[in-house]
Amino acid sequence: MSFEAWTIFVLFWIVFVTTPGPNAVNCITNGMTLGFTRALPGVLAILTQATLFLILSAVGVTALITASPTAFFIAKLIGAGFLIYLGIKGFLTAKTPVKAAQRPAKHIYLHALAVAVINPKSVAGYLAAFSQFIQPGVPIWNQMIVIMPTALTLTGLSYLGFTALGAGIGRAALKAVFNVWIRRVMAACFIIYGILLGFSNIPQPETS
Repeated sequence: MSFEAWTIFVLFWIVFVTTPGPNAVNCITNGMTLGFTRALPGVLAILTQATLFLILSAVGVTALITASPTAFFIAKLIGAGFLIYLGIKGFLTAKTPVKAAQRPAKHIYLHALAVAVINPKSVAGYLAAFSQFIQPGVPIWNQMIVIMPTALTLTGLSYLGFTALGAGIGRAALKAVFNVWIRRVMAACFIIYGILLGFSNIPQPETS
């Protein structure tokens, strides 16, 4: 990958991972309710998903999945239902104090991984990246040596930032009513993302 192509990829990926979506909402919520340090397993889960999707994209599995209307339809319904469930649960329990001791690192990690994997933005983004930035005449794994560290570094920095933002909101939310409404807004975002996912179309890579 040339330096020019790498620069364009960096700019694309920065926009991709800093645009708020279900992962960002989850990181903000974790940071707000658990604190920065306890919320870090959620960031690790997103990096796990990113690594998996990068590898799958490299071998064409993601493109194959999205090429199947039936597979995508089932996946998007499951994903939509899961996000809506998280949103409704979060809205109903917004007044319930969150106890960090009841959310071990394993639970935080698996919850964040589930949100990341069913995120439709991820599938569309990885397809866009590999349809626009991969050079056909260059061995794929030679390009992945550059792409993967770049993408994972930018992804980690972005979601660490969202987690820190949530932790800052949590410290600033001295009044319980403020904390409740912030949590309800985050829950509403999950419901909205779920509805949008349910009505979304199959993402198609651009053709020249």
